[in-house]
Amino acid sequence: MEFELEVAGKELLKALKGGAAEALASFESIRKTLGSGKAEPPKALAGLIDHTLLKPDATAEQVKKLCAEAREHHFASVCINSGFVPLAHAQLADTKVKVCTVVGFPLGAMSIRGKARETEIAISEGAQEIDMVLAVGRLKGHEFAHVYDDIHAVVSAASGRRVKVIIETALLNKKEKIQACLLAAAARAHFVKTSTGFSGGGATVEDVELMKEVVRDALEVKASGGVRDAKAAWEMVHAGATRLGTSSGIAIVQGEKGGEGY
Repeated sequence: MEFELEVAGKELLKALKGGAAEALASFESIRKTLGSGKAEPPKALAGLIDHTLLKPDATAEQVKKLCAEAREHHFASVCINSGFVPLAHAQLADTKVKVCTVVGFPLGAMSIRGKARETEIAISEGAQEIDMVLAVGRLKGHEFAHVYDDIHAVVSAASGRRVKVIIETALLNKKEKIQACLLAAAARAHFVKTSTGFSGGGATVEDVELMKEVVRDALEVKASGGVRDAKAAWEMVHAGATRLGTSSGIAIVQGEKGGEGY
């Protein structure tokens, strides 16, 4: 693993310049001094769950129901499309449940300025966490400076709010997954996240373990896509995930099996 990480990192450094290269080199220089980031697993899963509704046909009434469920079960957040941020913010104003929204979703292919502006608007309307989609095609095309700038722009626009970078593991090979995590760390994101749930595949134990090994305790890992019962949720947590993106949150905390959603 360390050899693979070294090779992936060297390829990035050849392509990056200026502040991006310095940020990556700084992270790589301290990475081995960092802990694994795998803390003692919590006794309950509810506080790790981003209760999620990202379907294109989601309605306002469904979002209200999502918020009520999150409030009742004390989930970490609700994760909704940005058009529903004002509604979710109003519904959860008197609670500890955070409003999380997605940016550049689900393809990650919009412009850097577009993602940054979407982030600014979401924050102004009450979003407290941002899940942005990596520019997957740019990563696969070895346009590493663009990928770094893309993440960094969203982190800057978020003004200190947590940013999770969805790397879309189902579309990447192992080296690309490592590079995506390194770029997210260099750009000062707070999490790396496995999947949108819209590109096939989803979270796997192997991917979560790999991502955690790369970022150690510099960043956290969010497992999303296909986490539909408590057994799968605990597997992700033991692999290193500290947040779970799922539409099956209620089934998970009640020990049942969720449906075929996110």
